[in-house]
Amino acid sequence: MALSTCLSISNSASAKPKRVEAPVTSPYSYADIADLAARAPTVAILRVKRVSPLPQEWVSGQPAGTKRHHIQANVVSLIRGDAPLAKRVTFLIDLPAERRATKAIKGKTFIAFGRTAGDKTDRLQLVNSNALLLQTPATETKVRGIATELLRQDAPPAIVGVGEAFHVAGTVAGEGETQVFLVAEGGQPVSLSIIRRPEMAPKFGVALGEIVDEAAGVPASDTLLWYRLACVLPGALPDNAVTKLQPADAAAARTDYRALMERLGPCPRTKRAMLGNSPEPG
Repeated sequence: MALSTCLSISNSASAKPKRVEAPVTSPYSYADIADLAARAPTVAILRVKRVSPLPQEWVSGQPAGTKRHHIQANVVSLIRGDAPLAKRVTFLIDLPAERRATKAIKGKTFIAFGRTAGDKTDRLQLVNSNALLLQTPATETKVRGIATELLRQDAPPAIVGVGEAFHVAGTVAGEGETQVFLVAEGGQPVSLSIIRRPEMAPKFGVALGEIVDEAAGVPASDTLLWYRLACVLPGALPDNAVTKLQPADAAAARTDYRALMERLGPCPRTKRAMLGNSPEPG
């Protein structure tokens, strides 16, 4: 056997397998980010430059155990904005009273969800107390994806309630169809359908218009349509949705609706976004 061949075999046998790094994921769930992005006309990446506590006599209504701070931050990039944004912005936030809270934010880069104060493009009002997320590549990618979904012309509208439900029993046992009409912002028609056939799994459909697309099925998790449904709709069909139905039809509609909600699955919110409270502007 040639020396080169022996060396090749020896090196192959002693070589350690390559270590495969696990993909880095965002600590925030889809719902965490969508809750913020859906309310924020402005989404920007900011680098905090100065954190200044406000004199106590200037402050009222802050939560116990917190201290109000004035933040100055440089705008790194604008992810979404319906108005221009200055290169440096300021905003208020209530941070935990201990000094280390200030050190934890200064010099760090965050993704901020808010709105500008009228024509003052250098002032930002965060949409709520969770609206400042620590920027990482994984979180930024998720934020940009959701912002893109929200801006699409065919984006599903926000759901604000459940309207009427209807159920039609089939001609044989185990057959029937339920349709549930939802109330959406802007009055856009949105409805759910559940079709049952004997000895078959239920078939689900979601319609964003007058025609139900039974082939569409249930939207995949971590998509905007899934979020609009799974994260907003009640787990059980409200009583006012079945007031016009006979008791047997109402019971069937409730069963079908519950099956659809189970198919959509839970809407996890991590609650890891909270840094402090964003006070309303005075």
